[in-house]
Amino acid sequence: QVQLVESGGGLVQAGGSLRLSCAASGLTFTSYAMGWFRQAPGKEREFVAAIDWTGHTPYYAASVQGRFTISRDNAKNTVLLQMNSLKPEDTAVFYCAANPTLFVFSATPPRVDYWGQGTQVTVSS
Repeated sequence: QVQLVESGGGLVQAGGSLRLSCAASGLTFTSYAMGWFRQAPGKEREFVAAIDWTGHTPYYAASVQGRFTISRDNAKNTVLLQMNSLKPEDTAVFYCAANPTLFVFSATPPRVDYWGQGTQVTVSS
């Protein structure tokens, strides 16, 4: 079955960096755009970033544009999220997601075929 397994979360001070990784299995990785979402306590899950199957077309939520970078390694079935200049408001559980179509990740509601289990990111002030 399809599995998306996130790693790399943790506790970091404001202004610091983290890199999240998502390892995908059980699917044809290059048939899917990949994305990241996050959910803070008491809030709805929100779109963060997504990238097409080639890795050449990333796009971002306005709140992370310029601070986060999404990339993928199709040889390793992995998608990464490099997070720089982290802020306390970035604290959330971050989820990896897969869908064949790229721009529907930011639709309302988002269209996602598969979700990971999530990894906690905590940014202290």
